[in-house]
Amino acid sequence: MEKILENWEVYHAIREIIANALDEQVITDTQDIQIIKENNEWHIIDYGRGINYHHLTQNENEEKLNNDKLIGRFGVGLKDALATLYRHNVNVSITSKYGVITLLETSKTGFDDIITLHAKIDETPNKKMIGTDFALIGCTDKDIEIAKSLFLKFTDSSILEQTTYGQIISKNSDISYIYINGVKVAEESNFLFSYNITSLTKQIKKALNRERTNVGRTAYSDRIKTILLACREECVIYKLIDDLQQYNSGLRHDELAWNDVAMYASKKVRDFKENVVFVTSDTAISRPSIIDEMKQKGFEPIVVPENLVNKIDDYNQETEEDSTPILTTNKFIQDMAEKKKYTFVDESGLNPNEKEIYSKKGNILELIGGKPNKVKNIKVSETIYESEIFSETVGLWEPSEGLIIIKRGQLKDLKSFAGTLIHECMHAKSGEDDVSRGFESALTDVIGVIVSKSFK
Repeated sequence: MEKILENWEVYHAIREIIANALDEQVITDTQDIQIIKENNEWHIIDYGRGINYHHLTQNENEEKLNNDKLIGRFGVGLKDALATLYRHNVNVSITSKYGVITLLETSKTGFDDIITLHAKIDETPNKKMIGTDFALIGCTDKDIEIAKSLFLKFTDSSILEQTTYGQIISKNSDISYIYINGVKVAEESNFLFSYNITSLTKQIKKALNRERTNVGRTAYSDRIKTILLACREECVIYKLIDDLQQYNSGLRHDELAWNDVAMYASKKVRDFKENVVFVTSDTAISRPSIIDEMKQKGFEPIVVPENLVNKIDDYNQETEEDSTPILTTNKFIQDMAEKKKYTFVDESGLNPNEKEIYSKKGNILELIGGKPNKVKNIKVSETIYESEIFSETVGLWEPSEGLIIIKRGQLKDLKSFAGTLIHECMHAKSGEDDVSRGFESALTDVIGVIVSKSFK
């Protein structure tokens, strides 16, 4: 007896009694169990069929093994519990319509030197009794509370969503709890939610041990992924989306490190946030002009891992043309390129003041050492983008055409025109975006050229 789960404490044993009562409630579809204290005795009461002595035989319970909705997987927890309680000097009295069961030590038949624990069965005081009453004398209130805390049923956690595979549960602390059919089997320090798995995989069934504690993540991670991929509730989706944005801060939870879950959250973003663009940390650092352009145009950049952006780009290529794509940096640039609209104005269509300023084009280019080789033409346009509700874009370098486009409004004065023209020439010369090292280097060079010419 001393060797029966010697690391079990009283609350472990109480957990098994509660688990058996809850299972009986499920099997018989009867009212909720009760856990009450009367006259310094704790009682765990169910309203099922009533326990009989044959329930104490050390055999696996086929009824429980074949029902995935039950907590008990082996049908041996009750015997372990009784041995543990006896070892800790907690007196047990089990009453049902079949009799009253108490415990006593006696010699094993034929082996006087071997002492074993036996069940003593007395006549029941109530043959019409419904259910079973486990009376515990000698356990503490704390033992009961700890045991109850191992069951989802007795916590104040909120169920955020019920799926076919299990429940997503709000966290009440920094620790997340993993439940299987309502009983806690593991803790996670960096999960976004707690979970109650109600549809068991073969891997979970195999991992469930006699103690039902410390089940490894490898046993349940696939099922949790399935639960998340089945979620539809807005409150859950929003939390996934918000957490997805924590990649750059290092505060992202482990669920969003799973590619399938991150991809699912990325797709769901479109249901709640229209103007979101997924970017890599490298893009955010090395291409600030693109990030600024996104923000100016009303888009929200979300920094995510590069492998997720690549996966989204692959998804966009594989989807139908009439499907709504998920915006990434590549898709954003592609869309912006498609939304350009030029309304070119010939020099003859300019007003006298504009003609005067535009005529200085050659002088301005001479200041920077002449027109860059890549520039084939410089044109003036009334518009650059199709929609003018976005922030003003006053100039643009089109490398594919070797064309610099200056917005007509920049011809209002020489300073505006010259600044825009030189700016776009530097893009042509460097082949770089704004604020990149290449662009800054080219701009530094041209400033040096202009200053040098001013001293001649």
